[in-house]
Amino acid sequence: MKVVEQYILRRTLGIFVATLFWVLAIVWTTQILTRINVVTGNGQSAATFFEIAWLVLPAVIPVVIPFAVGIAVAQTLTTMNTDSELIVISAAGSPRMTVMRPILLLAVGACIVSFAVNNFVEPYSRERLRVLISDARADLITSIVQEGTFQQVEEGLNMQIGERLPDGRLGGIFVSDAREEGIELIYYAKSGATVDLNGTNLLVMQDGVVHRKTADGVSVVQYKSYALDLSQFTASNSGPTLLPKDRTLAYLMNPDPDDPVFKKSPQGFRAELHKRFTEWMYPMVFALIALAVAGDSRSFREARVHPLLTTMTIALIVRWAGFFAADKVWNVPAFTPMMYGVPIAACGVAAFFIATNRVMELPLSVVERGQTIWTRLQQQLVAFKVRLSGYKRALPGDPV
Repeated sequence: MKVVEQYILRRTLGIFVATLFWVLAIVWTTQILTRINVVTGNGQSAATFFEIAWLVLPAVIPVVIPFAVGIAVAQTLTTMNTDSELIVISAAGSPRMTVMRPILLLAVGACIVSFAVNNFVEPYSRERLRVLISDARADLITSIVQEGTFQQVEEGLNMQIGERLPDGRLGGIFVSDAREEGIELIYYAKSGATVDLNGTNLLVMQDGVVHRKTADGVSVVQYKSYALDLSQFTASNSGPTLLPKDRTLAYLMNPDPDDPVFKKSPQGFRAELHKRFTEWMYPMVFALIALAVAGDSRSFREARVHPLLTTMTIALIVRWAGFFAADKVWNVPAFTPMMYGVPIAACGVAAFFIATNRVMELPLSVVERGQTIWTRLQQQLVAFKVRLSGYKRALPGDPV
């Protein structure tokens, strides 16, 4: 690799790493916050929380990598063009591949990392995450038991413990189970305790009643002692339910015919398989779009929109089309060709602009519309500041 190519690769890689770190940190934080209830609601330790945080990370990386590549390439080429570095490279007689080769090398590396994480790391992390959540729910009574608060174990299943008695027993037990359609069960007991019998967690309730409500009416059964199997709340004896996105690539290519999830939605497994075969292309798509927008050695002072903004706008449109096709193919198999067509077509269009020495830009009508909206927002902001300053001058006690 030439010195110039190493220089371009080093600059692009530096921006890529910095962008990936900060964008990944933001997205990762939002994903962690949505799962913090596993710790706060189920009484798990801090170690469990940090393990869940690390297990969420592989699912975020493939989504963020293409945007980091697009930002890094567009920003590097724009800066080099502003500093006339691209013009000097071109004037020195270097071919266009001198600029393109390090960019394409970075894009290929990002595609490989994205494919590896998406197919070999993320499925195992998702499976482990579901196991942790299942275990947290299985330990709901024995570990959390927050007095006087309702705890939602899962959709349709809620429980409350009135108090912890001095001898370790529980007082005022209330369980509402409406998971089965058409049947609602309500358990109430004055006291009870959790018992581990041959590896099975039981909630032994004393002096209570069971209300069973169906379409035919309500039946009430009073009991002195009633043992409730806690495993039925989480199906912990059969393990967590694994969805297609939790499965490995080998399993998606040859699923178990007896898998209940596969029996219910075989198209979901095929859709996930096609998604695994297309998601890795987008780092290359974003890199080629950035090259088509900002890779030519010409002045951008007459450009209608900053190259970075143009790159990300076009890339977002392409990525949205990919997400749309991936979502639709779950129910409509006819959208499968679109999943492959979107990244391939985007690469083809970007390559055409690069080969014909053209600059990819947004349509003039879109730019003018955006500029009009931006001007109106600026005018409204100025008007708001004027009104705010007038209001402050009119406050009582202010000097005239």
